[in-house]
Amino acid sequence: MRHTLTGPLPRHLYVMVDSAFTHKEPVGFIPAVWFGLVSYPARAWGATVMLECGAIYRNLPLHSLAFDKNPDLAWTQQDAQQWDCYGWEWSACEYPYLSGLDVKAKCADRTIMGEYLFSVAPVGDAYSAYPEQSKEFTFVKLDNDRLTVQPTDRLIFRERSFTVNPTMEFPRGIMRQTEVWTAE
Repeated sequence: MRHTLTGPLPRHLYVMVDSAFTHKEPVGFIPAVWFGLVSYPARAWGATVMLECGAIYRNLPLHSLAFDKNPDLAWTQQDAQQWDCYGWEWSACEYPYLSGLDVKAKCADRTIMGEYLFSVAPVGDAYSAYPEQSKEFTFVKLDNDRLTVQPTDRLIFRERSFTVNPTMEFPRGIMRQTEVWTAE
C-alpha cells in the first residue's frame, strides 16, 4: 500500500522510547507501541508511537527507539539510519521470505547482527526512478537492542537452507544496477 507522509508499519511493534525525546522530566526508557512512520524529504524517518499513558507521539527519531529498557546508550542518528528520506511517498511491506532472518548490518563505523523486521521503498521522488539511486530501506532489530534502517547494500542475510556464507562477509564485485529496462 502506498502512503503519503504518514502511514502504518506492516505490523505494530512493542518498543521502548527514550523519554528524553518525549518528556520534560525524562525517566529513562519507557514502553510504547510503534505503529507508524513519517517521511519528510531530506529528514530522517520518524516513528509514530502510543505511550502507556495513551498519548500518541509522532515523528520520533529512530535512535530514540530501543527493544529493551537497558539498550546500547551510545547510539546516534547515524547508527540508526544511513540515508535521509527521499520524498513524501513510500510503500512498506514485510517480506515473508526475509521475516525473522539473521542479518548483519553496517551501522556507521561498525557491523552488528540483528533480525529483519520490514522494508520500505520510496516512490514518486527524484531519486527512486534511477536504478543507481533507487534504495529500499530495511528496518532491522539489532542484537544491541537498537533499531537501524539501512539500504540493501549495507546488509547481509543468513538463510540457513540457502546461503553459503557462514562468516557473513560482505561480498565484493557485485555491480550496482544502472540500466532501465523496458519491454518496448
